[in-house]
Amino acid sequence: MKLLIMKTTTLLSLLLISTTCLLAQEKVGQNWTEWTNFSRYAEQNKITPAPAKGERRVVFLGNSIFEGWLNLRPEFFENKPYHDRGISGQTTPQMLLRFYEDVVALNPEVLVLKAGINDIAENTGVYSQKNTLNNLMAIAQLARANKIKVIICSVLPVSEFPWRKELNPGDKVISLNNELKKFAAVNKFYYLDLYSFVVDDNKGMKSEYASDGVHPTVAGYKVMEPLLEEAIGRVRQ
Repeated sequence: MKLLIMKTTTLLSLLLISTTCLLAQEKVGQNWTEWTNFSRYAEQNKITPAPAKGERRVVFLGNSIFEGWLNLRPEFFENKPYHDRGISGQTTPQMLLRFYEDVVALNPEVLVLKAGINDIAENTGVYSQKNTLNNLMAIAQLARANKIKVIICSVLPVSEFPWRKELNPGDKVISLNNELKKFAAVNKFYYLDLYSFVVDDNKGMKSEYASDGVHPTVAGYKVMEPLLEEAIGRVRQ
């Protein structure tokens, strides 16, 4: 029965990837591979060796918040088997398409997944919570099918996008986080609440934690780092 469920889940996830790929191709013609940005980490992936014996590799899949983490706080990643695969501006369909190359092929023990805010910002089209949630669920289920443990991070609070001031994202972030938390609970994934530790009274990030209201400062990353380390330790048990 468990094998049947896994095969069914994997098949459904692969069908979702195929649909996402076709939608991407329809959107940008034959240039969907560039839209996905496979090239961003292609060289790093190529030279990354298989995990050494005893190595407990962790891959971070996300957007500019993960990319910025490595840039602003490289010491968090130093001397650890941590591989950052964040791409600025990306949405969940793009991450789903590059999931095999940037995560599965690296053979991690743990995936840290943090995405959804750029979907809400409508970076690649009109926002649909259902579609975003489906993409994130597919990533988590594909990771599990490949024996990768998953940490699903909450979306960080945003009350206004500097580049899309008309969107009013605050309540959308809360709603998506609620659904992610429910999915994680039902399917026994680890849900990491980062939102509650950085939110202000206006459903945005506290100014000391995000200078532009979206991207964390060094202080913001320092708040989240021990929370993430604790989560990684828990899922490794």
